[in-house]
Amino acid sequence: MAAASLDSLSGGRFRLGLGVSGPQVSEGWHGVRFDAPLARTREYADVVRLALSRRPLVYEGSHLTLPLPDGPGKPLRLTHTHRRAIPLYLAAVGPRNTELAGEIADGWLGVFVSPEHFVEQRAHLDTGMARRPQGPPAAFDTSATVALATGDDLEECARTVSPYPALYVGGMGSRKQNFYHQLAGRMGYAKEADRVQELYLERRWAEAAAALPPQFVDDTSLLGDVDRITERMRRYADAGITTLTVAPWGKDPAARRDALEVAVAAHARLGRGR
Repeated sequence: MAAASLDSLSGGRFRLGLGVSGPQVSEGWHGVRFDAPLARTREYADVVRLALSRRPLVYEGSHLTLPLPDGPGKPLRLTHTHRRAIPLYLAAVGPRNTELAGEIADGWLGVFVSPEHFVEQRAHLDTGMARRPQGPPAAFDTSATVALATGDDLEECARTVSPYPALYVGGMGSRKQNFYHQLAGRMGYAKEADRVQELYLERRWAEAAAALPPQFVDDTSLLGDVDRITERMRRYADAGITTLTVAPWGKDPAARRDALEVAVAAHARLGRGR
């Protein structure tokens, strides 16, 4: 219902992002066991699309059954939507989940994406798209969220951003199951990711951020002056990323606003893409 309302309020510009999260959030916040996450995501996407189509919500899967067969529930349906099909994106980090995004979604939401590493992620998306009964879609949006810090001092820009990836690589999950930690390993930073995780789980957050290699931060962010950010945007576009979602970092709101203005100027210089 929230997705349908936002799509109506935005005049059909809304895009719905879904993600499996991880065991700590799933079990600690939602009270749902983190088992068969891919199968659950597939069924959840089915249910969302069925609901948005305004048809009665009747669904029987391995994990989701609507309405419940042993209660007072009855098939409900939305009476109004701006569109009967809202673009659905999957936030996917692991290889199998990325394949699922290619198979069932309209777009992919990536995080800590580097232009150089995206070739591997694109291969997983293509594997998923090949499983579609009607073949790959005519259009598929690959959206990467990248941290943004601007200035002439590249090292200072990296330090500004580093607490953000350190949280995910080091603390977003358990020691045994952290999808972002695994991603850093696949990108060639396994040893460094282990150290960041060790420090973060010991609550030594500043040291964890400092232990994150500046190259990893630079690989997955937009750092520097307008010339450098223009070139980084070009590399993302050349790699096949169709949408860049920038997350500005800075010491205060004014610094973050200034960073956004630099990103806008860089995008204008690029002259293509979104």
